[in-house]
Amino acid sequence: MKFIENQKADDTLDLVFRMCPIHLLEPGERLEGLKRGQVLEILTDYDGALEDIPAWCAKSGQEFIGIKEDNDCYKLYIRKVK
Repeated sequence: MKFIENQKADDTLDLVFRMCPIHLLEPGERLEGLKRGQVLEILTDYDGALEDIPAWCAKSGQEFIGIKEDNDCYKLYIRKVK
């Protein structure tokens, strides 16, 4: 797991209190609206996303930047590559 600080995001997707498999479906849809190189921030409280999102990025060809742990949720960052 790669923990980061001060990552800027171009868009934010709030998946707090959302159940699996939403955390794998909605990021792909949201990334479609972004340009290459832009960063999507995903907010989630689902622990499984800490492994699932990086694996999804590797499989779908997107760049997983890292994770920031907040008081109420995790913030995961993806850079659109494709």
